[in-house]
Amino acid sequence: MTIPHTWDLSPDSAVKLQRALAGQINNTTPLDLAQIRYVAGVDVSVKENISRAAIVVQRFPELVTVEAVTAQLPTPFPYISGLLSFREGEVILQAHEKLEIVPDVYIFDGQGIAHPRRIGIASHMGLWFDRPTIGCAKKRLTGKHTIPGPETGNMEPLVDHNEVVGMVVRTRTNVKPVYVSVGQRATLETACDLIMRTITRYRLPEPIRAAHNTAGDFKPGQTPS
Repeated sequence: MTIPHTWDLSPDSAVKLQRALAGQINNTTPLDLAQIRYVAGVDVSVKENISRAAIVVQRFPELVTVEAVTAQLPTPFPYISGLLSFREGEVILQAHEKLEIVPDVYIFDGQGIAHPRRIGIASHMGLWFDRPTIGCAKKRLTGKHTIPGPETGNMEPLVDHNEVVGMVVRTRTNVKPVYVSVGQRATLETACDLIMRTITRYRLPEPIRAAHNTAGDFKPGQTPS
């Protein structure tokens, strides 16, 4: 099974597809941060069963927004833990088609391979985009870890079935950590490096914060930009 595929699947079929796609994930190619010019944040907001995706592109390392696009659809899939990409993937793709700037890397508000089947939304969409992607989640989906130290930059590995699937990263001193994992075409070390370089005054990377604000700024029925 390869990309592309239909999104109109039953939960059982979606799980089977994830297992088929997981073997295509590349988590061994380092990001070359010196070559990155544009970083995109990706997020989806749901209101009254309408899903709105936002992709915000920022120039790196300045973190200045240079493009923002949105799309919205009736929410096509129920909320089922581990199957977020089937709820959000189609509307993200519609937003992505509007981009004029091609991002060098995408940061998703969600999981990469830190997922029971090693294919969270950042990994799944990374296969669609065929570009480097990173998952940066506020909550753990799978695995166990030691609590990282309280200082900015302290990290601890996230381990699931004896495999390191991500890193628990303290992005701000004495603030809850985030869960970073490779989505596609990156290594965990370089993914964490990029996340830390996109942190300013807040817990979350600036591209995700911008995408979250853009995705949530709508009323159901309004025309997306």
